[in-house]
Amino acid sequence: MTYALLSVSDKTNILTVARKLVEKGVQLLSTGGTFKAIQEAGIPVQTVDSYTGFPEMLDGRVKTLHPKIHGGLLGLRDSAEHQATMKEHEIAAIDYVIVNLYPFKETISQNDVTLQDAIENIDIGGPSMLRSAAKNYQSVTVVTDPADYDTLISQLDQDGQTSFAFRQYLAGKVFQLTSHYDTLIADYLKDFNAGEQDFPVNEWAHKTMTFIDKESLRYGENGHQKAAFYKTLNPAANSIAAAKQLHGKQLSYNNLKDADAALKIAQEFDEPVAVAVKHMNPCGVAVGATIEEAFDRCFQADNVSIYGGIVVVNRPVTLALANELAKIFLEIIIAPSFEADALARLEKKKNLRLLTVSFDEKVAPYQEFISITGGLLVQDADLSDELPREEITALPEQWTVATTRQPDQAQLDAMNFGMKVVKHVKSNAIIINNEYMTLGIGAGQMNRVGSARIAIKQAEEKDSALKGAYVMSSDAFLPMDDTATLAHEHGIKAIVQPGGSIHDEDSVVVCDANDMTMVMTGNRHFRH
Repeated sequence: MTYALLSVSDKTNILTVARKLVEKGVQLLSTGGTFKAIQEAGIPVQTVDSYTGFPEMLDGRVKTLHPKIHGGLLGLRDSAEHQATMKEHEIAAIDYVIVNLYPFKETISQNDVTLQDAIENIDIGGPSMLRSAAKNYQSVTVVTDPADYDTLISQLDQDGQTSFAFRQYLAGKVFQLTSHYDTLIADYLKDFNAGEQDFPVNEWAHKTMTFIDKESLRYGENGHQKAAFYKTLNPAANSIAAAKQLHGKQLSYNNLKDADAALKIAQEFDEPVAVAVKHMNPCGVAVGATIEEAFDRCFQADNVSIYGGIVVVNRPVTLALANELAKIFLEIIIAPSFEADALARLEKKKNLRLLTVSFDEKVAPYQEFISITGGLLVQDADLSDELPREEITALPEQWTVATTRQPDQAQLDAMNFGMKVVKHVKSNAIIINNEYMTLGIGAGQMNRVGSARIAIKQAEEKDSALKGAYVMSSDAFLPMDDTATLAHEHGIKAIVQPGGSIHDEDSVVVCDANDMTMVMTGNRHFRH
């Protein structure tokens, strides 16, 4: 006689499977609620403890951890020695295991979960059985997902048994599931102890991560590349992974990357802000007294590159704003909400994606992960200390004025604005900005003066006399005096940069000689 062991927290269609196994001459073993459900359905079933002769104990913590269970799973059917041992100890073969695990993920997703609740929902017997069965998939069929029940039933009806290929497929799913399950537990316990300083909880020898499939994508960066979107268990409410799509076609791989970049910029600001992004770089960023004013400035910052881009605003979209947005071809608009008439106006564009994301909370510290061939780079996100606009009443404590000339209030405001934006521009990064909008953005050049030339050219197309509050903002130090000289030649009177070059003084000399001000923040913002 062969056995099947059924123990599931998700009882979807389990009775259908149980009936089919009995029909094929398989004896059922079960525990707890699964046993009760099968028995009440009139299907023959035996309790695990009556089979093992060992009682369930310790509040159900010990039920299936027994040699008669694991021997029946692990014993090799083609080994005479294994078969003799199994016979000697009255261990029957268990050829079918249908198990899913305690709802640990669902438990820790609850807002009011306690540590004790979480611990009690760590399944021990389930993963142990799954792993034993999956190791011996040459003979054992192990099912963890109700989505596989139809194939199981179909193969039993057709051949009276499952195929090797199906069992191998199921075994792979087992180890994927148990890996995911264990990682959730490890991450939960690590996060629970994140405040402890007596031991390096963030420096474990192994980096384990687990993500949940959100959706398959049409393709990756290019049409020939396959791609998918995975999310963390509980993505932050202000993240693109938690965004709610109200309208438009499916987001693409590139859309998601651009939207993520645009959100990160918008989240730098408390005041009304509008951000336009193309190819992971901002093409326009502006603040205003109203969100309509912010968007108007954002559009004026680069009314060419915004075409086909992504726009994020941190205030509800009004009908007035929707009417302006509708004049431009955009891929995505992201906002905390859309007023009803604004949504109706924008929904007339059938392909335009409209998303809502929460802006209620500040971005909490998090880690960024970048894959490289054969490895993974991990770093803390660049959540540095630029200040809210209303707090820039004096030079921030960590900033220093390197020149004789001091910045005035407008220049100080512009410097703070510039450093919030430039850290999201690909290095080498230079922007020209005033206190409320970008005017020129130079990104991703192989030398800094090249980026400066691009930014200045863009800015001069808007204003040929760059002076006063206009600031040159740099993500990293100026390694030579050529960038400062170029700024002077084009009328720029203020520069903000991290400092730290051995040639800092060369740029300071240029500024002092030309009555310019230069502030050094002491904080580099490379973004490769």
